Order: sequence, then C-alpha cells, then structure tokens
Amino acid sequence: MQNKRKQILPLLLIFILFNTAFLTMPAFFEKHGIDRDVLIIANALLFLTNFIAFFLQRRALKNTNPNVFVRSMMASMLIKMFVLLGAFLGYVVVFGKAVNKPAIYISIFLYFIYLAVEVALVMKLNKQKNA
Repeated sequence: MQNKRKQILPLLLIFILFNTAFLTMPAFFEKHGIDRDVLIIANALLFLTNFIAFFLQRRALKNTNPNVFVRSMMASMLIKMFVLLGAFLGYVVVFGKAVNKPAIYISIFLYFIYLAVEVALVMKLNKQKNA
C-alpha cells in the first residue's frame, strides 16, 4: 500500500504546489487580470482526471495482454478529452464574452505539466517487473 501512495505523490505535489501559488498570491493574479477561481477549478479538474487516468493505466500494466494497456491509454485520453472539453464549453457558455483568456492559457500549460508527469510515472511503472 505504501508503494501505491508513493506512486501518486508527484501528481499530488503538483496539485498542492499550484493551488498554494494560486491561493497565496492574489495580488499578482489580480494585477495581471487572471481569474484565480478558474485556475483553482482547472487545477482540481486536471488533478482528478489525471489521477483516474493514472490508476486505469497502472491497472492495465498488470495485465499480461498488451492490448489492455493500449485500450486503457485510449480510454484515459478520451475521458480527459471529454471532461476537459465539457468543462471548457460549460465555462464559455456560462460566462460568454467575460471568459478570462489568460486563465485558460495557464490552464492549458497546467494540462501539459500534468500530462508530462503522468507519462513519466507510467513509463517508470512500465520498467518495473511487478508494476
């Protein structure tokens, strides 16, 4: 069980690091016209989707059939795509022209950070014999 907790630690640390930055620097974000609430929600959504995707992929690595891992990767990608696209479209529909573009761009940057960490974690697990 300790090993499982250790595996998700990088994702958790990124989540905590960015949320801490978003919550402790309100003047910076206000000065640059960035909506912190959008960033906090995007960070939480990215963490949850990557958390789910990581566990799907980790479970698939234990299977002897390599097709299971490929299907798991595709499923996690689709889950992330639909959830994040739905959240983005919901945000645009609710706020219309008041959409905060800098917050969206920062959220896209966060997506790539989470993606890089998730890929690194899965690759590390793939190298282990008893993933």
